[in-house]
Amino acid sequence: MSAPRIYHMAPSSEIRSGVRDGAYTPARFAEDGFIHCAAGRETVIAVAYDYYATVAEPVMLLEIEPDRLHATWRFEPAAPIESGGTAHLETAEEFPHIYGAVNREAISGIGILGPGDGSFRWPTGFVEIEEFLRSRSD
Repeated sequence: MSAPRIYHMAPSSEIRSGVRDGAYTPARFAEDGFIHCAAGRETVIAVAYDYYATVAEPVMLLEIEPDRLHATWRFEPAAPIESGGTAHLETAEEFPHIYGAVNREAISGIGILGPGDGSFRWPTGFVEIEEFLRSRSD
């Protein structure tokens, strides 16, 4: 049985700048030592409101297939980022953390989680990461 998909969100500019050499690494990786992720729609949306409500650009959602990851990952207790909200802590006790870069083969798609106006909804669709990177606008 394969592991359910997990999700990582970040502003579109961070996703674009974090993809190098066939893998994605977010800006906070060196500081945190892992990649913050969430599982399930309710938790994803709660995390978005807690951390990205004031972000002016589109917030993107990476859909990740854990069974394809080269890096170690596991569910662990929440590791809140300073200055973030806490509503997401009510939706889950543990969150997936990835201890290394996300290889492109593990990214099954990317979608817009929010249009940059402080509201969030599940993406209407996901595109291949390469298609997102080729596009000039989000």
